Amino acid sequence: MQSPFRPPAPQPARIDGPAGVLEARVEDPAPGATPAAVGVVCHPHPLYGGTMQNKVVHTLARAMQELGVPTVRFNFRGVGASAGQYDRGVGELEDALAVCAWARRRWNCEQLWLAGFSFGAAVALQAAAAVHPRALVTVAPPVGRILVEAVPRPDCPWLVVQGDDDELVDATLVRRWAGGFVPPPRLVVLAGAEHFFHGRLEQLRAAVLGFLAGEPAGGP
Repeated sequence: MQSPFRPPAPQPARIDGPAGVLEARVEDPAPGATPAAVGVVCHPHPLYGGTMQNKVVHTLARAMQELGVPTVRFNFRGVGASAGQYDRGVGELEDALAVCAWARRRWNCEQLWLAGFSFGAAVALQAAAAVHPRALVTVAPPVGRILVEAVPRPDCPWLVVQGDDDELVDATLVRRWAGGFVPPPRLVVLAGAEHFFHGRLEQLRAAVLGFLAGEPAGGP
């Protein structure tokens, strides 16, 4: 019987960002090994308590780690010990780009898995156009709130996870929005799940794990 996965201990990291040093945590399930991909996860809205310690952010990172991929969680500018101040998503996009570049250098690995939750999903989606990840995961993308203008479809496999009882993001809008892309992303709607996926994190993890396992880091 396979032993249960034990997440690696988080290691603090300091990443030079456009507005100053960004506070981060690195979790590497196979230290010293050359990974097939590296993962970066973006957290929810800085003005409403969003940080890299958010449970959904942890869940996204853990799914990557279970597949042998080291991950970087980080605080956007002005959050925790990260320098700078909130910049309406513009500066936060620059932060995400800097973290993706740092992660690729840190592990000497171009293959990138990029994920984000809520505000972080919007940032990750916009970052995808510049960093060209191998796979993209957006959880509760804030359609109609932050994502109000058309964005290009990422040129990679893409998963959208949405709760149908989300009190902040309209699941009907998300379905319609996702269906407007060609090809559409893979859409997983969790019945009865609200915005923060209370009591549903295991289902969220399983959905992300299954998606990423089906999209090998070294695949075409």
